[in-house]
Formats: sequence, structure tokens, C-alpha cells
Amino acid sequence: MSPEVQIIATCALFLVLLTAGMAVPFAIAVPAVFYLLLQGGLPSLNSLGLVSWGSMNSFVLTCVPLFMLMAEILRVSGLSSRIYGGLAKLVAKLPGGLLQTNIAGCAIFASVSGSSIATAASIGGVALPQLLRRNYDRPLAAGSLAAGGTLGILLPPSFGMIVYGTFTETSVPKLFMAGVVPGLIMTAAFMTYIGTHALLFPAVAPREAGPRSIHEFLAALVDVLPFALLIAGTLGGIYAGLMTTTEGATIGCTLAVLLGAIFGNLTLRGVVDAMYSTIRFSGNILFIIFTAYVFSYAISFAGVGEKVTAFIVGMHLSRLEFFLTLLVLYTVLGCLIESLGMIVITVPLIFPVLPSYGIDPLLFGVVLVLFVELGQISPPIGINLFVIQSIWDGKLSEVILGTIPFHLTMFVVLAAVILWPELALWLPYHAGR
Repeated sequence: MSPEVQIIATCALFLVLLTAGMAVPFAIAVPAVFYLLLQGGLPSLNSLGLVSWGSMNSFVLTCVPLFMLMAEILRVSGLSSRIYGGLAKLVAKLPGGLLQTNIAGCAIFASVSGSSIATAASIGGVALPQLLRRNYDRPLAAGSLAAGGTLGILLPPSFGMIVYGTFTETSVPKLFMAGVVPGLIMTAAFMTYIGTHALLFPAVAPREAGPRSIHEFLAALVDVLPFALLIAGTLGGIYAGLMTTTEGATIGCTLAVLLGAIFGNLTLRGVVDAMYSTIRFSGNILFIIFTAYVFSYAISFAGVGEKVTAFIVGMHLSRLEFFLTLLVLYTVLGCLIESLGMIVITVPLIFPVLPSYGIDPLLFGVVLVLFVELGQISPPIGINLFVIQSIWDGKLSEVILGTIPFHLTMFVVLAAVILWPELALWLPYHAGR
């Protein structure tokens, strides 16, 4: 069997397993082992022990369960409900009312969770009952929450960027900083669309009353205060270079427990529930990373990475054409596989090509996360679609319909970042000078 046929057979096996419904880690691992056996027989499996150890022996990866635990503590303590209530008072007078609160709430919660699933579930669980009770447009309400949840993987601390940094040995704190400005632009773009839509079609969003007095305004600020303290205590130290990502996540967990006990209703039972959820989520992520390292070893063993690099360079694509090719690739993958799977499968193949096009690893990390964001609200696999579907009584088709305008908004922001790389690169290369 020729090398080309072996690669095609391996890719076909991967797609068949995915479409058959096999869990992503196994759908990655089985073709990887199959390809190793094709290349070198049983002796090619001898190094899997070292690969297994190397995949998990990473100090950076320890921050994944810590950031997830921090988000879960905020959820079980009820602080996500509190911040939504505070923001509802502060931004509800904007055109779009509580729909604006959805985006603002997701952006702030994303700044302490790192997970789009946790962001969409936490804010969506609080927001949807209120939106439906006040007769907001159902597709737009659901779509704004699904799209707002994607900010969890762009705004730091982002699990996607942590995984990308681990695979490529790129500075995670600098990746976090690179995601700040594009994340804020995305948040502003979402809110601008909602405001414009509400002005053109007032029926989609009833007008809301803002704070009626200085006392209500201050009370709303107090509701947002715990998150401001948590963001400053966690990300502030990381950006200032005072602590590593893992140390920042540890401090974040400690602050989350204190703030949950003081400002929320955190109980011992809630802490235990948060730990159980963290174990399940972290186990899933780390298992995907482990199988991805096996996949990466398989393609390295066969020299596929070098062949892919030579093939792409030989096509003589311009920088823009290269990004357009990636857009098509990730759009297709987004319909088949969840976000982390997209990152861990493609990065080992694409990353070696970047120097040929003069693409900064930090810029590509942000662009990659934007591609993944699109995949998270792309049917049929878009995970955020199912998160929102699971917490309301509407149809999945309504959620998908509501996300279409946000898809288009993401394309605009993605184009802006590609055309003006300084949007992502200015902060990490100038901060601390």
C-alpha cells in the first residue's frame, strides 16, 4: 500500500468513526494506532509509553482543571445569577435590553471561566427564563446566548489557547493577551448588531428600565464587583508577569471560594458538586489531548508533517489564500468535530507551515480560536447549540436560526484580525515595556 493510500485510508477511518458517533478521543486514537501499524508494524508502538507520559507531563496543563473549578464554583454559588442581575440594570437601557445583557454577561463570565460551554450554560440558565417570560424574540434570545458563549474560548483564560500553547510551546500569557482586543471587538460587534436589529425591529426586544436611582445603580455595581475582583486577582497577576498561568489559576480558585462564600451562597455540597463537574470536564479534555499526542506522534513517525508543509508551500498560495483555505478546512471540520478536537488534530500539521508565510504564532493562535468559535455554533456538531437547546423548551432549529447573524459578525471580525494583525499582536508585544 502506497503512503498516499495509507493517509487516505486513515483519514477515511477517522471520518467514518466520527459520523458513526464514536467519542472524539477514540475517533482520534484508533486511526492513529492504525496508521502506526501500517507504517512500522508492532515495533512502531514501542514509544507510546513515552508519548503518553510526555502528553500529560506538562505544568501548563495543570491550569485547565483549576480554571474549570473556578468557573464551577461561581456557578454553584449563584454568582452568575448575581452578575446577570447587576448587568441587566447597567446595560438594559441600551437598544436590545436584556439581549445586550446576554453578551456583556457572557464576556465577563468568559474572563474567569475559559470555557465556552460553562459560559453558555451559566449565563443561559439564568437568562433564558427571563427572556422568554418578557416575550423577547425566541431565535434571537437563544442565538445571542449560543454566540455569546463562544467568547469563553477567545477571551482569556481560554482553554483553546492553553492547549494550542502546549502543543506549539507558545507563551500562554502572551496568547491570553493576544486574545483580549479581538475578544473585546467581538463583544462590541455582537452588541452593535443586537442594538441595530432592535432599533430596526422593535418587536424583538421590549424596552427595559435602567436603574431608577443612584442606590439601584450602586447596588448593580456591587453585584458586578466579585467578578471584577476575580479578574483583577487572576489575570492581572498573569499579565503583569508576577505569576505563571497555573499560579494565577490557583489564586483564582481561592478567590472564587472566598467570593462565593461572601457574596454568594456557596456551601460544602456546592464545592463537592463543582469538583465532580471539574473532574468530568477535565478528564474529557486531557483524554483528547493524550490521544492527540498519539496522533501527532503517528504523523511525525511517518513524516507526514514535512510532506504537508512541502505540498502547501509548493502550491504557492498567497498569505490571504492560505487563510481562506484554512477557513474552508475549519468550516468543514466545525460541522464534524468539537472545538478541542479541531485544534489538536490540525495544529501539528499546519503549525510547521506558518514560517513560510511569515505568520506569527500568536496571531495564528487567535485566528485558530476564531475558526473554532465558528465551529461551536455550526450545525450539526456545534456544541453551544446543544448547550442552549438543553436548557430551554424551544427547537434546535430556532437556536440555529438565531446564530446566523452572529456567524456573519464573526466573519467580519476574523477578516479584520487577518488584515490588521496588530489588533492581536500589539498588546502582547508592548505590554510591560
